[in-house]
Amino acid sequence: MSAAAPHGHVARKRFGQHFLVDEALIDAIVRAIAPRPGEALVEIGPGLGALTQPLLERCGALTVIELDRDLAARWRARQGVGVVEADVLKVDFAALADAAGQPIRVVGNLPYNISTPILFHLLAVAQRVRDQHFMLQKEVVDRLAAAPGGKDFGRLSVMLQWRYEIEALFDVPPEAFDPPPRVVSAIVRMQPRAEPPALDEARLSALVTVAFSQRRKLLRHTLGRWLDAQGHAGGFDLQRRAEEVPVAEYVALAQALSV
Repeated sequence: MSAAAPHGHVARKRFGQHFLVDEALIDAIVRAIAPRPGEALVEIGPGLGALTQPLLERCGALTVIELDRDLAARWRARQGVGVVEADVLKVDFAALADAAGQPIRVVGNLPYNISTPILFHLLAVAQRVRDQHFMLQKEVVDRLAAAPGGKDFGRLSVMLQWRYEIEALFDVPPEAFDPPPRVVSAIVRMQPRAEPPALDEARLSALVTVAFSQRRKLLRHTLGRWLDAQGHAGGFDLQRRAEEVPVAEYVALAQALSV
């Protein structure tokens, strides 16, 4: 059942809307972002403005991406707010950076049902982004920031850690929202690496997908066969499970396969 949020707007389930209402947590998130005047802030899914308003007060202007046409109309009426009314997965973030004349800072309480596709959409333009601060489902943040050797370390960890410095900041309980989600949330900071390794991202994605396809098996049973088919001549320790291999080794292997 949808719940009526402040200002009379009804949260729409199809948009994954959960409005942040805890003032102390809102303040903590804004302090973590630390916006300054003149920066190019882009907020995904501003909703009713729990984060947007304090961000706007600190930076003077920002751009919001909002699919809900009623909410988009509300934000168009606000001075200092540029509105992109669109599906975030279709937004050209590079064009937003071009228009700003500087790398953008991306923030938002991401719809949990499409959070991973959004992260990969932004990965393609990481060189145009200064940093990202997102509220995500806690289990997703745990996977993003996971170190090798743990149960949370997987394909998502490798595919984003090779390009970003990732830091899990703090948790956000369900009761901080209206309506409350069924999961615990968390705030994550993602800062693109200044000098990322040069590699074929598609090749990295392919080998990591194969590596984690059967997590409980040693890599010689999965990745080993795939590497043989690629004509790769040894040198990579296959007597490990996928979650035991550091990101740097996956990156080095992808680079070797691209030669």
